[in-house]
Amino acid sequence: MALRAFTKMHGLGNDFLVLDARDMPLALSPDQVRALANRHTGIGFDQLILIEPSTAADVRLRFWNSDGGEVAACGNGSRAAAALLGGHQNIETAGGLLESQAISDGAAVDMGVPQWDWQAVPLAFAMDTLALPLAWDGFEQPSALSVGNPHAVFFVADATTVPLASIGPVIEHDPVFPQRVNVGFASVKARDHIIARVWERGAGATLACGTGAVAAVAAGQRRGLLDDRVTVDMPGGRLAVTRRDDGHLVLSGPAQVAFTGMIDLERYA
Repeated sequence: MALRAFTKMHGLGNDFLVLDARDMPLALSPDQVRALANRHTGIGFDQLILIEPSTAADVRLRFWNSDGGEVAACGNGSRAAAALLGGHQNIETAGGLLESQAISDGAAVDMGVPQWDWQAVPLAFAMDTLALPLAWDGFEQPSALSVGNPHAVFFVADATTVPLASIGPVIEHDPVFPQRVNVGFASVKARDHIIARVWERGAGATLACGTGAVAAVAAGQRRGLLDDRVTVDMPGGRLAVTRRDDGHLVLSGPAQVAFTGMIDLERYA
């Protein structure tokens, strides 16, 4: 039996299993991630975060969704890891280089510049990403963009009433999104305030989604609906997204350690 230290964290209820592999390399299989994600027989999480050494930055972060699929970006996960690491960090991810700063109750992470080209999202064919000429069960013309991972953002009158569990997976798996997609619904309450809910690709409905918050604000700003600094209310709590003069979007909000422990990862292989 080889025990491994772990940290369980959450950002507004969006929860993570964090494993530090900087001193001891760790290989994870999709089956192992799914077994660890089971909330009855494993530890349970929305995403797993692996901290690794980097030759391009202070650390490298890798992310897996609870379905066992590795993904390029995770906004709240990046904030959680940044809060755990502390101070200022340059972070390498598959979605690009990030810069983070720990704050009193969590962390702020520079999520970079949103990508709007249809091939960057990606989409199956060329379309206007500001408002896709598509609809699903009455939900129509979402904005499509990449903020390190793909998002489709719908603006609706009341995001709290959207049947996320039924419409989310339909849109996530639509062939127009060859890498699947995160599905967000946002309601604009004021130019500096939105309410948002997200069906996360590979994880389902979560209490908060950092890249979902960034994508919703980016889409609202591109449509002329929102100012540079926006408060985003999600089921688990409140995040802030700020657009800098250089077009970068900074995501900030709380992240906490829930508990720590030791686990025999071989039992979940």
